[in-house]
Amino acid sequence: MSASSAHAADASKVAAVIKGLDNPFFQYMRQGIDAQAKALNVTVNVQAATGMGDATGQADRLSAVAMQDYGCYLVNPISVSNLVQALVPVAQKKAPIVDIDSSIDAAQAKASGFAVNTYIGTDNVVAGALAGAEMVRLLPQGSKVALIAGIVGDVGSNARIKGFKQAAEGKLDIVEMVSADWDREKALTAADTIMRGHPDLKGFFTANDTMALGVERAVLTAGKDIKVIGLDGITDALKSIAAGQLTATVSQYPYVVGAMGLEACVAAAQGKTLPASVDAPVQLITKANADTALKNFPQPAGPYPDPFRDMLAKGAQ
Repeated sequence: MSASSAHAADASKVAAVIKGLDNPFFQYMRQGIDAQAKALNVTVNVQAATGMGDATGQADRLSAVAMQDYGCYLVNPISVSNLVQALVPVAQKKAPIVDIDSSIDAAQAKASGFAVNTYIGTDNVVAGALAGAEMVRLLPQGSKVALIAGIVGDVGSNARIKGFKQAAEGKLDIVEMVSADWDREKALTAADTIMRGHPDLKGFFTANDTMALGVERAVLTAGKDIKVIGLDGITDALKSIAAGQLTATVSQYPYVVGAMGLEACVAAAQGKTLPASVDAPVQLITKANADTALKNFPQPAGPYPDPFRDMLAKGAQ
């Protein structure tokens, strides 16, 4: 979908509505948005929800900026539906919509008369599969492992668990899966319970690093040799891996997701046609590369494909 010519002149003004800045993940996302806006000489108005449960408040923030004259709207919805109605006036004035990290339900958007121009985010199935492949590499065939999921029904958590299961199928014995609501203390408690029920457990996979750090604390307290792999690549997890505690994580890069989203918004507002979706980079981090990951944080250690950067560079020639 391309932006209308009426909005092509507004490419220097972007409105961004993201999740709560109480979470470091979204703080890094904002850093990426702000840094790329500065690099491209774009004015960006970043609005954030108060927290992960503030779906209504986030929609209200979007409704407020939807009435203003921005060339593009960059959104990071709390749920698949909470921003749909707030985006209707954006679509009616034919301003482009870039969706990052958490996808808007396409059927609900279509029923409301719009579609997003592009979606940018981690392929969570692929990320989970990277974690699963590393666990398979580390443990003997048939080893018992347990899974700690996020909030019940969460799309991202489900996809990460799905990817891990696909990689581990027929190679590891998944003996239990519980949800710990993305919470460190709940994950610690869950891990204690699971280890008591399965004294021969060899591995844990958690759907985010916050929970992985809780699980690792439980494992250290129990004095067991159990591999713990998380997902996200937050600083505390990278430090734990470098120190030889947490086994590994699959690092995603919210900084890059934010930066690419800003680039996509500028390209769309200039009238360029965007790809329907773009996968953000992910990388397996182990003790072997944890120091490098920390040095380059919050950006990846190496180059990564970015079609929006290429689009803008070509347009500037």
